[in-house]
Amino acid sequence: MGYEWLAILMFVFFFVLILYGYPVAFSFAGTAIVFMLIGMAVGAFDGRLLRILPSRWFQTMSDFTLLAIIFFVFMGAVFEKSGLAENLLETVGVLMGPLRGGLALAVVLVGTLLAAATGVVAATVIVMGLLSLPVMLRYGYNHQLATGVITASGTMAQLLPPSLVLVVLSDQLGVKLNELFLGALIPGLILSGLYALYVVVIAFFRPEFAPALPPEARTMKGGALFKRTILTVVPPLLLIFAVLGSIFFGIASPTEAGAVGAAGACLLTLFNRRLNWKLLLEAGRATANITALVIMILFASTYFSLVFDGLGGQNYVKGLLTSLPGGFWGFIIVANIIIFLLGINLEFIEISFIAMPLLVPAAMALGVDLVWFGVMMAVNLNMAFISPPVGFSLFYLQSVAPPEVKTIDIHKGALPFMGLQAIALIVVIAFPQTVRWLIEIANAAAIR
Repeated sequence: MGYEWLAILMFVFFFVLILYGYPVAFSFAGTAIVFMLIGMAVGAFDGRLLRILPSRWFQTMSDFTLLAIIFFVFMGAVFEKSGLAENLLETVGVLMGPLRGGLALAVVLVGTLLAAATGVVAATVIVMGLLSLPVMLRYGYNHQLATGVITASGTMAQLLPPSLVLVVLSDQLGVKLNELFLGALIPGLILSGLYALYVVVIAFFRPEFAPALPPEARTMKGGALFKRTILTVVPPLLLIFAVLGSIFFGIASPTEAGAVGAAGACLLTLFNRRLNWKLLLEAGRATANITALVIMILFASTYFSLVFDGLGGQNYVKGLLTSLPGGFWGFIIVANIIIFLLGINLEFIEISFIAMPLLVPAAMALGVDLVWFGVMMAVNLNMAFISPPVGFSLFYLQSVAPPEVKTIDIHKGALPFMGLQAIALIVVIAFPQTVRWLIEIANAAAIR
């Protein structure tokens, strides 16, 4: 072992900074500067490698796939701030209210739709927490079931396209974004179906946990309800199908589809007479904040990776991962454990830039299908995001939960849904065709 110990020490030092709460981009850049100077002082790092850095940054900024982040975030921000998401949740709640567990099923359905419209976990969880949790509690829902279904359904935005997780993973894995979107769709729908099935089972065996809405609460019926459904539910559905369908059928690139989605969200807001300069300014500011965060971390992590690789860390980690007992499956198990543990404490953007550069070379050496690997990691991150005690979705809901909902209820409520996510992860691992099937259909259609 040469100076690989310096690369390992570099990674440990970086992680200490992260755990202390230091900003990720500055942790990347600061650690890289310190260990680059140490490496040059002891002869472990060739300073001429820095000449590569500008070309890597230029190559990154030339990737038009990253433009999709801007458009999809803006689309989601407009949905959230215009009240379209609120109208959607209220209408679906009224439609399903007569069923036992109807409100919880409405949360699952709307969570799935909002995931496909926003791609941002925090926005989805907070919107549904603000709107649906008080209503579910008012009509006697069990606290743990109500909070669990909101955190789990809101976190679907991690997996279902146009998920920002998938956009960032596409860049880090070096795979086509449209293939990652196609690959994630069936696992995402499996997860949504498991949530709905769980609610139905609970409502059947424990009806007091998930009662139907009483007749006096279902004031809107008949033609009025039909009209509201057509005006509130159908337009967002058409927009989602237009955006994702254009990607899946090869009509538009993800970036082009994102632009259509952003424009479509503005048109829907205009149709509902809610479009104004304040809304556009707030949506633009939210988009700029997230985009700037991603680009800052991307630039700093590229610098970190260059120094880490220059110290021999990349080859050392690749050797460790490829020589694990069990070969291919040993690597898959270890990779899932690493991502799950990181996902409990870190955001997906940070994980993508920290873990993926270390895992991808080993995955390629072992012949792992990178699209399947990326979808698997996205499902894993779903589970980590609602994992007590520090899953991010739990904190998002806790920030808007009514006083009568205790923190322990939110944490206990997440546990059954973690189990369902573990089942979905096992299905994806055991049956890779769940990821490949739509991709193969799309490729066959393109050939014809």
